[in-house]
Amino acid sequence: MDSKRLLDDNYIKINHISSKCMRIFVILVVALWGFACFSQECNVYIVTITMFTCCIFSFIPTFIIDILKYDKSRSIKYIVIALAVLICTMMSAVLSHMAFVVWIFPMLVASLYYNKTMVLYTSLLSIIGALGANVFNFFFSDVTVPALYDEFYTNLILSAFPCVMTIFLLSFVAYYIVSRNSIMLNNTIEHAEEVKTNQKELVYAFAELSESKSKSTGEHIKRVAEYMRVLGIASGFDEEYVDKLSTAAMMHDIGKLMISEDILNKPGKLTDEEFAIMKSHVLYGDALLEKCPGDILQIARTIAREHHEKWDGSGYLGMKGEEIAYISRLIAVCDVFDALTSTRYYKKGWTLEETFNEIVSLSGKHFDPKVVKLFIENFDKFKEIAQKQPDKKIY
Repeated sequence: MDSKRLLDDNYIKINHISSKCMRIFVILVVALWGFACFSQECNVYIVTITMFTCCIFSFIPTFIIDILKYDKSRSIKYIVIALAVLICTMMSAVLSHMAFVVWIFPMLVASLYYNKTMVLYTSLLSIIGALGANVFNFFFSDVTVPALYDEFYTNLILSAFPCVMTIFLLSFVAYYIVSRNSIMLNNTIEHAEEVKTNQKELVYAFAELSESKSKSTGEHIKRVAEYMRVLGIASGFDEEYVDKLSTAAMMHDIGKLMISEDILNKPGKLTDEEFAIMKSHVLYGDALLEKCPGDILQIARTIAREHHEKWDGSGYLGMKGEEIAYISRLIAVCDVFDALTSTRYYKKGWTLEETFNEIVSLSGKHFDPKVVKLFIENFDKFKEIAQKQPDKKIY
C-alpha cells in the first residue's frame, strides 16, 4: 500500500467514525429535550419539533456514508461538520444556555480528520452559528428557553461572547492536536513504506535465488507476479490485497532451495524417486514460511504449498476443488502459463496460442473453471506481459 492509499483508507475509516459520532450525539439531543421539557421554561411543542429535526439531521451522515457508501468522497467531511454545526445552532436557538455544552461536539468531530483547515472551517461555522442562535433566542424567547438577560447587547456580551470564546479556545486545542497527529501519521506512513519496501526486496531476493538454482531467470518470477496481479484484479480483490498477492506470488517455488541441483537441473526425465523428491519442494516451502510474520509471507506460504494442486485432485498433495485455496488456483494458471511459454535449456517454449488452448482444455481438470474463465477474459493482458518481459538469458 502506498502513502496515498493509506491516507485514503484512513479517511474512509474516519468518515465511518464521524457518522457513528453523529448517531451517538442523538443521545445528548434526547437528554436535553427531556431536561427542557422537565424545566417547563419553553414551548414543549416547538422544542419537540426542533429536537426531532436535529435527530433526523444526525442520521444523514449514516445514510450517506454507511448506507449509500459514499464514504470515499472528499466533500463528506464538510457535510458532516456543517450538519453538526446546524444541529448545535438549532439546539442553542431553542434551548439557550442549556445547550452551551453542545458546541464542543463539532470541534471534536473536526479533530478526527487530519486536516488543520478543517478545524478553522469548523471554528468559523460554529462562531457564526452561536451568534445566530443567540440573536434568534433573544427575539423569539416566547417560544424558546428565555435568554439570560433582558437587554440585547448585555445578552450578546455576557451570553454569546463566552460561547464564542470557548469555541475559539477549543479551535486552538483542536488545531494543536491535529498538527501533532498529522506528524505522527506521516511518520507512521514513512515507516510502513520503508518496511514494505524492505520486505519486497527480501522476497524478490529469495525468489530469484530459488529460480537461479533451477537455472531459470528472474524474469519468470516477475512475469508470474504480474499475471497474478491481472487475475487478482479480475477476481475483485482490492488494490492493497492485489499488491500483496503479486509480491507473494514470487515466492511460489521457494521450496526449491532445499532440492538438490542435480535433480532440479537434470536434462532427462526424473526417476520416480527423484520426482518424489522434486514434489517435496511444496512442503519445504510451507515449512520455510510457516513462522514468517506478515500477510505477504503467509500468503506466500499458502501459494508455495498448493501451487501444484489440481482441480481434479491429481496434484502433488491430492487436494481437489474448493479444498485448494483460491489464490493457489490463481497461481496454478499463472505458473503453468509461464512454464509452457518459456524456453529452457531442456525445452522450447510453446507459442502463446498453443498455451492458451492447453490451459482452456484443462479447465475442470487441472484448473478451476472459474479461474480459466478469468484467464480467457484477460488473455490479451497475459500476452502483453509475456512479450514485454522476455527472459534475459537462457541457460
